[in-house]
Amino acid sequence: MMIRKPALHPLGDTEYLLEQWGWWRMDGRGIPSYASPMLALMRDAMPTPAKSYCITDELACVVDAALARLCKRDQQMGDIVWLYFGAKWPAVRVGRYHQVSEGKARELMKAGVAWIDCVLESIKDGGWTGYSENHSDSPLLGTA
Repeated sequence: MMIRKPALHPLGDTEYLLEQWGWWRMDGRGIPSYASPMLALMRDAMPTPAKSYCITDELACVVDAALARLCKRDQQMGDIVWLYFGAKWPAVRVGRYHQVSEGKARELMKAGVAWIDCVLESIKDGGWTGYSENHSDSPLLGTA
């Protein structure tokens, strides 16, 4: 089994961000759900280990929106990125699902990562119209 180590590769930061988004998504973070007051009291009374992510909820939502735009633009590429990073499928399984080779699946995944990287860079630079007019609150800019 290959361990994913994207930090030493081109676009490694974006791949790492997508890995973190995938774990965030799989844990059900960011999904609004109803909980009864009694369930909330019982849940809060029991100590649970807190998972720490290297991604904030705001940034994860931005990544989620960028991936949704990719899926709308190129369905197969978006699905491959989603399955690889969001569902944590290995590239071989993604390739079989889309009836392409593992190499082609990795190629499409890398192209999708590059596309998402460009979207995130444009948000960071303040050029994406899908984000709020006040770009000073962009989660990509960090806090000053």
